[in-house]
Amino acid sequence: MEGRLVVAVSPHIRAEMDTRKVMMGVLVSLVPGIAAGVWFFRWHALALLASCLAGTLSAEASACILRKRPSTLGDLSAAVTGVLLAMVLPPTLPFWAAFLGGVVAVAVGKQVFGGLGQNIFNPALVGRAFLMAAFPVLMTTWVAPGPEAVTTATPLALMKFDHKATPLLDLLVGKVGGCMGETSALALLIGGLFLVLKGYADWRIPLSYLGTVAVLGTIPWAFRPDLYPSPMFHLLAGGLMLGAWFMATDPVTTPVTKVGRYMFGIGAGVLVVIIRLWGGLPEGVMYSILLMNAVTPLIDRYTVPVPFGGKR
Repeated sequence: MEGRLVVAVSPHIRAEMDTRKVMMGVLVSLVPGIAAGVWFFRWHALALLASCLAGTLSAEASACILRKRPSTLGDLSAAVTGVLLAMVLPPTLPFWAAFLGGVVAVAVGKQVFGGLGQNIFNPALVGRAFLMAAFPVLMTTWVAPGPEAVTTATPLALMKFDHKATPLLDLLVGKVGGCMGETSALALLIGGLFLVLKGYADWRIPLSYLGTVAVLGTIPWAFRPDLYPSPMFHLLAGGLMLGAWFMATDPVTTPVTKVGRYMFGIGAGVLVVIIRLWGGLPEGVMYSILLMNAVTPLIDRYTVPVPFGGKR
């Protein structure tokens, strides 16, 4: 971290962790999900991971050179962004598109705002949002796990448009089509629990996020199980596990107070259910987190304690 003196009013965060240690913890917690992605999608997953990392690391290095600042590659934040971006992309996405997404994630999602700690939105999701807008066909072409790379639909798309439910065991283990980080919910859960238990992330956001999706998903399913998916399907399908444990817990783009983090998780959960059940797209995790990132300053404004005699 840069040796800068920061003067600010309370509350202050005191911890023995530095940026590099936290980012290393995040990378370690992502290992189960990465391993599952490589197991199911073989060399496609490795190539995608390498392309995204090349994009994020080159953008980070270039930004430091252009701004005449010391290199920040050592804090591993760009590496985390690259890995997370790879986890939310189709395994067969062309290498050049993955590289471009990595560049946009760091350049637009982080460096434009001043670098790590000053960005408003999750950089990896900024990169994915750009790719979705620029190359929608490439971003919605999915393959089934296996060496043959046969085109298939995601479980959420099958449920939304064909009302066909994927077996829960397949969702848990990862025998489904989708992004590299949407396959094995079990692997992501293991990594997420490690992240929280080691103190690298606050449990309040994933708990309120997943809990809200489960509760709201139960209501329509209880009345029309033939039309709406079960709450367990909601939890295991798509990018919810990855988003709840690894994206929504980004300390830079989420509220700083305990109450604010509950509000963030609940708001994101409501948005996911609305988009999944009644929106035009089968998945809404990316949009839910980005929208809640946008209102995080407002949440902080009304939940951060006011100094004695001060005004909001």
